[in-house]
Amino acid sequence: MFKTNVGGIDRIARIVGGLALIGLAVAGVIGPWGYIGVVPLATGSLRMCPLYSILGFNTCPMK
Repeated sequence: MFKTNVGGIDRIARIVGGLALIGLAVAGVIGPWGYIGVVPLATGSLRMCPLYSILGFNTCPMK
């Protein structure tokens, strides 16, 4: 299974940012490219970022 690598503040920022981008796209403010907000929304919700895995980053507190 995937290893969790997205922690607290990072997770909240991704979810809020993703929702904001999607909301602006739905409202027609920023155009269809705003649907890219699905990516940070998904990585925040799943607490796993493939790019972090590749680069060796981890914002989760140590267990």
